Amino acid sequence: MQKRRLGRTDLSIAPLVLGGNVFGWTADEKTSFDLLDRFVGAGLNAVDTADAYSRWVPGNKGGESETIIGNWIKSRGNRDKVVIITKVGSDMGQGKKDLSAAYIEKAVDASLKRLQVDVIDLYLSHWPDPGTPYEETLGAYQRLLEKGKIRYPGCSNLDAGQLRAALDVASLRGLPRYEVLQPEYNLYDRFSLDGPLLDLCKAEDLGVITYFSLAKGFLSGKYRSKADLGQSERGEGVAEYLNERGMRILSALDALAERHSAKQAEVALAWIIARPGVTAPIASATTPAQMDSLVRAASLKLSADDIGALDRASA
Repeated sequence: MQKRRLGRTDLSIAPLVLGGNVFGWTADEKTSFDLLDRFVGAGLNAVDTADAYSRWVPGNKGGESETIIGNWIKSRGNRDKVVIITKVGSDMGQGKKDLSAAYIEKAVDASLKRLQVDVIDLYLSHWPDPGTPYEETLGAYQRLLEKGKIRYPGCSNLDAGQLRAALDVASLRGLPRYEVLQPEYNLYDRFSLDGPLLDLCKAEDLGVITYFSLAKGFLSGKYRSKADLGQSERGEGVAEYLNERGMRILSALDALAERHSAKQAEVALAWIIARPGVTAPIASATTPAQMDSLVRAASLKLSADDIGALDRASA
């Protein structure tokens, strides 16, 4: 499968990233192993997780997803075939978002241990931490780079002003800069990235990998009324999309899915893959059929007319 370079890094990834948020939540270890095997077997190579996945599940404490991925890598002996993306800074019991140097230097060791690897390919600041200066956070990443614990730092959930400020601090202080942004982005939730933030990423040659790429599952087309929300543990998060604009987007997806003999989710992901300045969307799967669909999405080519129809529907 054709790989894409991730910003200025030397990491090359397939145009779709596997979301590990479901591992240890709606996918147990055996199911997760099967899904990961299918993903890599199809020629895709980047897996996204975070230390906090899946702390929200009763009985979990965080680190479950990293642990499953680590067990899989050890079992398969395939570290060289996988680009590992994980994140730091979410509340892991400390009661706040934390990007302090002391916290990062402790948290990275815990992630490395769970993942059972020597180095993390891409290590992201999960959320902004207003209490910690960018200089302190980037200084911590510099030390992790020097120690060989990470290959590149990146960030998630920064707006254009915050990203600009972080890049300026890196340049002024001679510190490593964020090389990748992970924003929320999909056909419905597109306006926080489209515009100044995406323009900045293009100008600075940052890689962009998007999360909630299917709008919490809404763009799969299986949620069309409040009665449908009980189909999944994530269903309640879809209620906000059940409006006139959401239905207009689903209608456009329905038409293109029929034209391409594809699923609505595949078309929605292909739209993101085709966006200038976006390296790849993240999407997760909990069944073999869903995984096979993600693989098809990575190869689906939309025409300019197709993209125009989706743009108009989501305007």
